[in-house]
Amino acid sequence: MCELKIPNHLAIIMDGNGRWATKLGKKRSYGHLEGSKTLEDLAVYSMKLGVKVLSVYAFSTDNFKRSEEEVNYLMNLFIKLFKTKLNKILDNNIKIVFSGRKEPLNKNVLDAMEEITEKTKNNNNGILNICLNYGGQEEIVDGVIRVINDIESGKISKNDLNKDLFSKYLYQDLPPIDLLIRTSGEYRVSNFMLYQMSYSELYFTDVLFPDFNEKELDKAIESYNKRDRRFGNAK
Repeated sequence: MCELKIPNHLAIIMDGNGRWATKLGKKRSYGHLEGSKTLEDLAVYSMKLGVKVLSVYAFSTDNFKRSEEEVNYLMNLFIKLFKTKLNKILDNNIKIVFSGRKEPLNKNVLDAMEEITEKTKNNNNGILNICLNYGGQEEIVDGVIRVINDIESGKISKNDLNKDLFSKYLYQDLPPIDLLIRTSGEYRVSNFMLYQMSYSELYFTDVLFPDFNEKELDKAIESYNKRDRRFGNAK
């Protein structure tokens, strides 16, 4: 049997936490808590498989439209996670970075993000890219603004610009996404890492994120191995 090809950059839209909790007759917040535990397990497991970068959609720019109660719970959960949890990730030498806009995140959230970024900056057993207050279109717009600033300041010429150089102006300079997974039965990408996923393989599953365990990730990678990735070339 051939050895499985492991995606270098794996991305997950972690969907279905609230619905998972509702099915159990519990508050949506319970689903977010359990989803955070699933994320920690998946991050460690994926790195052991050989994944180099795991990007996860933790909170979109549009999620601020949700109820104040749910948004506040999520922000407090992020603070708790970044300050006192994620021990498995720390113990496994995983570096944590963040993608997204700082505004309108409050200072406590930003301080917690900065703290865990600093704590893990020298870790070298893979990267967990947490997309928080993130939008793919917003990332491209922000990248364009940075490019314009560098052109105007003389750091680069407009003739220098190409797709590889532009990728360095995104929130994080990461390789293209090889496999994008969305849980919970939704078939859309919801403004997630649009530039990085131009040739990524897509995998959709009805499994709600808190139940997306190691076995479910194995299924996704097995499906990925059956794909013929041609990148525009003829077969």
